[in-house]
Amino acid sequence: MLLTGKRLVITGVITESSIAFHTARVAQSQGAEVLLTGFGRLSLVRRLADRLPKPAPVVELDVTSASDLASLSERVAEHMPAVDGVVHSIANAPASCFGDFMATPWEDVASAVHVSAFSFKALAGAVAPLLTPGASLVGLDYDARVAWPDYDWMGVAKAALESVTRYVARELGPHGVRANLVAAGPLRTMAARSIPGFADIGETWNARAPLGWDADNAEPVARTVCALLSDWLPATTGSIVYADGGVHIIG
Repeated sequence: MLLTGKRLVITGVITESSIAFHTARVAQSQGAEVLLTGFGRLSLVRRLADRLPKPAPVVELDVTSASDLASLSERVAEHMPAVDGVVHSIANAPASCFGDFMATPWEDVASAVHVSAFSFKALAGAVAPLLTPGASLVGLDYDARVAWPDYDWMGVAKAALESVTRYVARELGPHGVRANLVAAGPLRTMAARSIPGFADIGETWNARAPLGWDADNAEPVARTVCALLSDWLPATTGSIVYADGGVHIIG
């Protein structure tokens, strides 16, 4: 199996529709051992962890908390002595960041960039003591090459995430650690529902995608994440892999 023996930390499991949950499920089906992180509603995350093919341990992580980050490797080590892969599926922005780009205050922009982009570096640094040579960090992206309607400052945060990932890849490459992103097409997740205009984008995506697109099916994206977590792309780092049905190539 693709991930036999791999020990993975997966963040961002909020609902069964989330990309993170589907990634955890697919990873387990491919032989991986999985640990989830959650913030706030830990009881909900634990219930979701119990719905996986094999119940997974859960540790608390607020990526904006210095104390949470400082103790993360120690708390993860209670469940797995080393980590072969990490999935960063964390993004958040205040409502003001969507729909009126010119009116958003800096404080809200700073929050969006902190949680959605800087956190990739913060998470990488927090788990670094446990990472094995050949480990893989994978983040979830949304194509930031263009300006999407109403996506506004979250689009800027995703562009920052893409840049942060390249620098993390540069810094951790000498240690044998890869860092990449998967740019997913629109999926009907809880996070997506908070984005104005998402329904309109989702409706047109399938028509534009050369391979077609099902906004209710996160498994193709989860499989792409798992491919990057595996040993089958050992020379790929600092890259963006598109799992969007091909929309990114259409003019």
